Amino acid sequence: MVAIVTGASSGFGYEVCKQLVEKGYKVYGISRRELAPVGVTAYSADVSDESAVRTIVDAIALKEGRIDLLIANAGMGISGPVELTTEETARRIMDVNFFGQIYVTQAVLPYMRKQKKGTIVFVSSVGAPIALPYQAFYSASKSAVNSVALALRNEAREYGIHVTAVMPGDASTGFTDARIKHSDSAVKKADDESSLYPGSNNAVASMEKDERNGISPKRVAAVIVRAACKKNPAPLYVAGFKYRILLSLYNILPTRIAVWLVGKFYLRAGK
Repeated sequence: MVAIVTGASSGFGYEVCKQLVEKGYKVYGISRRELAPVGVTAYSADVSDESAVRTIVDAIALKEGRIDLLIANAGMGISGPVELTTEETARRIMDVNFFGQIYVTQAVLPYMRKQKKGTIVFVSSVGAPIALPYQAFYSASKSAVNSVALALRNEAREYGIHVTAVMPGDASTGFTDARIKHSDSAVKKADDESSLYPGSNNAVASMEKDERNGISPKRVAAVIVRAACKKNPAPLYVAGFKYRILLSLYNILPTRIAVWLVGKFYLRAGK
């Protein structure tokens, strides 16, 4: 069984690679750093570079003769108010989190169609169905991933291809420290008025504290791998019992109340 994992050099992707190797998969990792666990063949590429991603996927398929599993995991984070986020920064997160997953998916689909078998797992976020204040563009990118995953699930079914998305909640990974923040001068607009949103930095700091105390990447990876190995995976999975309960409550509440509660939490955290 041949698997490709994007974002393999750290966090969820690194742990997914390890667990897939333990299950007997031949694993190929794609990430900006040519780094992956023992037993994994690592390729270096930015997932937002469509040509580079397709070249790597074609090389793997040529070598192995098949691609059985794709874990589309690579991603990044930004934070800050919508009004004060630069266009360049907003486009960058969509290029990585959304188009980066699309490019690798489009590259593997012809091979899975030909063999009439395969599984694609998109790594999304609880922040997809729950729009997060001061992380609007992150939520938007993950929401777009969910939409593509659910649509592709129906499109690819006739070819024996299974598609699912896994939504982790707060997790303790290097993702937190790598987040691009509005407080960094490089992502501020020239006419930025930070005083317009004085609670932003405190709210983001509170959120990052939750992330650092969140579930381990190993536990999230276990959910991803279980979903990948199911004969007929569900459309969506949530990683972490607490987040399954949270999302269930969010979904049953009237939208006005659910959104108000999310805002209330962040406003409180931002004070």
